[in-house]
Amino acid sequence: MRPIPTRLALAAVLSLALAACDQETANSQGGDGQRPPPSVTVAKPVVKQIIEDDEFVGRFEAAEEVVVRARTGGYLEEVHFSDGQMVTAGDLLFTIDQRPFQAALRQAQASLRVDQAQFEFAKQQLERAESLVQRGNISRSILDERREGFLSAQAAIEGSRAALEQAQLDLDYTQIRAPISGRIDRDLVSVGNLVNANDTALTTIVSTDPMYFYFDINERYFLAYARDARARGAALQQGGGELEVTVHLGDPREPPRTGRLDFSENRLDEETGTMRVRAVMANEDLVLQAGLFGRINVPGSLPYRGILIPDAAVVADQQRRLVYVVDADNTARQQEVRPGPRIDGYRVIREGLTGEERIIVNGLMRVRPGAPVTPQETELPPVAN
Repeated sequence: MRPIPTRLALAAVLSLALAACDQETANSQGGDGQRPPPSVTVAKPVVKQIIEDDEFVGRFEAAEEVVVRARTGGYLEEVHFSDGQMVTAGDLLFTIDQRPFQAALRQAQASLRVDQAQFEFAKQQLERAESLVQRGNISRSILDERREGFLSAQAAIEGSRAALEQAQLDLDYTQIRAPISGRIDRDLVSVGNLVNANDTALTTIVSTDPMYFYFDINERYFLAYARDARARGAALQQGGGELEVTVHLGDPREPPRTGRLDFSENRLDEETGTMRVRAVMANEDLVLQAGLFGRINVPGSLPYRGILIPDAAVVADQQRRLVYVVDADNTARQQEVRPGPRIDGYRVIREGLTGEERIIVNGLMRVRPGAPVTPQETELPPVAN
């Protein structure tokens, strides 16, 4: 017999090796050539009482702000504060040259003394005339003249007292004091400049605690909030029943600030169709400043039984949002849902789930609709990390 050619021998060896590998693979897959169902992590949704939030962008404003002006004119003589310091209502801020006003006060005091002397003289003259007219020594016309002089002197005293009070006020107004407590700006007028009464702005003061946060809502939100406020027995214009809100600052390292709604305007803006709403919050650490932007979260619903799942469990299919539910026979099926906002690290599911389903939360890439899976049970914490 002739020996088998080398090529034929090599092909035979390879065929035997491949057959052995196929047999080993089949044995490892259960003998029928099918892969085992993929392993996935399943859990029931978190079900608890929740309140949905709506988010708006707004700006902080001081609860009180005053532009400090002089109530009398003159040359600025002294500044009694440092730029940017905290001041208390009644603190002395500026002094206007007092000498002209002190002279006017002394003149008003002298005029009052003159009028008082004339009044005493006119009073004595009237009393003497009343005595003489009873004896017939003077005529009635002389009595009337002296009564008129007495009344004129009495009126002159009233005028002099008013002039004295005005002179005293003008002198007091030369000392300009803080009308409110808060943080003061820099001095806008240097010493030696002429200050015009009720005109020249000297500085500004803004209050620091509490702070206001203003934001705008459209008609749809206004009607929804007003409806919820009525359900609580309150009115949105009066704060919606002291509705608690949370404001997040631009720096994520700053903790969120809590406050309450306390006011809304009494009409919607015709041009924008929005209404301005205000929240008030404490500012003991003085971090909040007028003009800062923030994002406010307002409760957008009454408390209700909410269904929460991780964002990773929701998949997109064109315009739909889906989750994979594992049935009792460990078969995965798609379930359309309507997601809502995020709360406690989870996504709110408004429609599509009852809260009793087992949903796939990990391993979605290995799942096919209608295919069996190997579920690994887990429990979701009440608040996601």
